[in-house]
Amino acid sequence: MQKDGKLIIIGDRVFAEVAYEFFTHDSQYEVIAFSVERDYLSKQNLFELPVVAFEDLEKTYDPADHSFFVAVVFTQANKLRTRLYLGAKAKGYNPASYISSRTRIHSSVEVGEHCFICDDTVIQPGARIMKNVVLWSSNFVGYHALIENNCFTLPHAVISAFAQVGANCVIGPNASILENVSLADDCHIAAGALISEDITQEA
Repeated sequence: MQKDGKLIIIGDRVFAEVAYEFFTHDSQYEVIAFSVERDYLSKQNLFELPVVAFEDLEKTYDPADHSFFVAVVFTQANKLRTRLYLGAKAKGYNPASYISSRTRIHSSVEVGEHCFICDDTVIQPGARIMKNVVLWSSNFVGYHALIENNCFTLPHAVISAFAQVGANCVIGPNASILENVSLADDCHIAAGALISEDITQEA
């Protein structure tokens, strides 16, 4: 695949390593560096690429010429990813997304910026995936389902038709949200859970 974009991955742990592999082998982006906040800067190189302090990023890499992806897991209910995503945008960098070539997404699906959609995920017609969402491997998102901003779903999660997942939610592996069920913002659904009724802010 021809590379026509330069990418900085924010993070240097396991998710960053996974993101490097996917972006390198299955996207138009060339990964050129990693970045973490200065207080967590513990290595100088990863995959023979530099790891630089997030606070100094624009001193070395011109925001006009580089995109970014925040490869950080759902620490602090995904709010750490969200803070770094917004911080990189504020510096002027363009948010990148990754959608696996092994994902089946209908042409009518809406996907927002800075999303990461892994292999073998199925997203049916009319579904909407908003900004800064991670859908890990083998997820299923049903007809006209909605996943709001800053969510993180783990492997084999099922979001059924017409279900609505509020912002900042974390959906555990093998969890299922049934049809027409709505989740409030900031829900953390445990691994293997079956959610058959709405979860409101008051719950």
